[in-house]
Amino acid sequence: MDVTSGIRARRAWLSWEWLKGPERWTRAEVVKDCATAAVLALLGLPLEELTGGAWWRHTLAVVSVVLLTLLRRRLPAGTLVAGAVISGVLPGAFLVTILLAWSAGRRIIGVTRAVVAFTLAFALEVGVGVAAEWSVTRPLWVAVFTTLVFLATTLMPGLASRYWHQRRTLLHALQEHNAQLLRERAMIAGQARLRERQRIAQDMHDSLGHQLALISVHTGALEVDPALTDRQREAVGVLRQASVGAMHELREVVGILRDGVEAPVAVEEAAQPAARGVAGIGGVVEAARAAGTDVGLRVTGTPRPLAPACDHAAFRIVQEALTNAYKHAPGAAITVELRYEDDSLVVEIANGPAAAAEPGEVVSGGQGLTGLRERARLVGGMVHAGPAQGGGFRVAGVLPYGAEPAGAAARGPGDDFGQLAAGLPGTPGMPAPMDWAAVNRELAAGGVRDAGRGSGGVALGCGIAFAAVVLLLIVVVALIALLASSADNAYIAPEEYDRVHVGQSEGEVRGALPNGDSIMTSGMDRKGPVRPMGSSCLALLSSEQPGLNKDRVFRFCFKDGKLVEKQTYEVEQGE
Repeated sequence: MDVTSGIRARRAWLSWEWLKGPERWTRAEVVKDCATAAVLALLGLPLEELTGGAWWRHTLAVVSVVLLTLLRRRLPAGTLVAGAVISGVLPGAFLVTILLAWSAGRRIIGVTRAVVAFTLAFALEVGVGVAAEWSVTRPLWVAVFTTLVFLATTLMPGLASRYWHQRRTLLHALQEHNAQLLRERAMIAGQARLRERQRIAQDMHDSLGHQLALISVHTGALEVDPALTDRQREAVGVLRQASVGAMHELREVVGILRDGVEAPVAVEEAAQPAARGVAGIGGVVEAARAAGTDVGLRVTGTPRPLAPACDHAAFRIVQEALTNAYKHAPGAAITVELRYEDDSLVVEIANGPAAAAEPGEVVSGGQGLTGLRERARLVGGMVHAGPAQGGGFRVAGVLPYGAEPAGAAARGPGDDFGQLAAGLPGTPGMPAPMDWAAVNRELAAGGVRDAGRGSGGVALGCGIAFAAVVLLLIVVVALIALLASSADNAYIAPEEYDRVHVGQSEGEVRGALPNGDSIMTSGMDRKGPVRPMGSSCLALLSSEQPGLNKDRVFRFCFKDGKLVEKQTYEVEQGE
């Protein structure tokens, strides 16, 4: 039982997949298609009623509209041809041809297939219309009128849909091309920056590395000089350790600039103080104390791990604040405090007033505090620097525990500057979007070869559609004028019918009556009672009609130059 149910479910799923075709067909679109079919079916009921259709014709028209609407995605050409045939037989399904033409115009692949499909639909629609109205009116009139209707209700929506879809496809291709150009431009900019970083790294390595190496060598040699006192030897050792640490930092910075990753740590360097993070703050404080500066370190709260970027930022804040204190307040006591609060780490460095006179010239780049603020901002924190109460200076930073550098989520491997993400539409940092109004104007002007073909096709389709509408209006006006002018040739009063008697000569009768040369009486002589054998008949309409859906016909039949029969009968309109 389960296997049978599974097979049935699979068949139903396969049929559903076949029905929706290659397009994405959601439940909302299914509901929209069903609602559209219902509206078209309801609008077609009055057309079927005007022709006096029976209930089964109404039902068949509704079913046809629903089926053609649902199948138009999978079989655009087939439904177009079927709709042309069905609309000629069932007037209630006539309006669905507009929807089928619109759908076929954008879904039929290839110009040749589209031309064949629309030509076949036109031939069948005209042929079915002529066959259905053969006994009612002249075939030429039916062919002309059906052709104009086909132009207005089938060809015009098909052309408009096809070229509108092609225009959308072209604009979408332009958008994708623009996005690709933005990505390529971002990649080129990233490569240019990477080359510049490598150049800067090489310059730093060649210049600063050489100078720091000289400082390390000379301080190492000075440290073992027997002429120095213990106090001097200790100070020289601090300088040597500082130069070695500076070389390690320079190597890491050069590695980051060159490859985007930290430089590997050698085995002999592993014994150096902890990495530049919260764990390394104690070593910085101890080095300052060894240099003779009064520095105190206080830690409150429960220590918690920080994200690498925040950990490094905390170390840099302490390092930069101590450097500023050395420069601007030499000899002053310094306090370093780390407070582990619930949601962030607070790093505070405060120093008192300078114990000695401030030197006249202090070497400073003026970018230290600015760099700290930017570093903290990138990890979601903040830095405040300013005078403290009672004199001195205070630097405080607030750093979150789990923050990552701004834009890290958007960066991919090897994308240090976020350039790849910046090149994607809809992402922060993207260049100004393209002016699509200007693109539309360029397409209309034919500035691009492919775009010119698309805009020319749209203009051609709109021109054909406009010409078809104008031609249809002209024909409708001409038909109205023709009907009005031919009304005198189609109607007689009942009194005129009564004055004519059987046995009168054909010339006398035709001279007293209109000639009946009117589209309104076309085919009326073949309706009603059987005509006398070998006779020719003249059918006219009564000026007094029995109802809205009926016509009263006066028929006069002639044979051998005499009137042999006259009949009056009623005909349902549309028969």
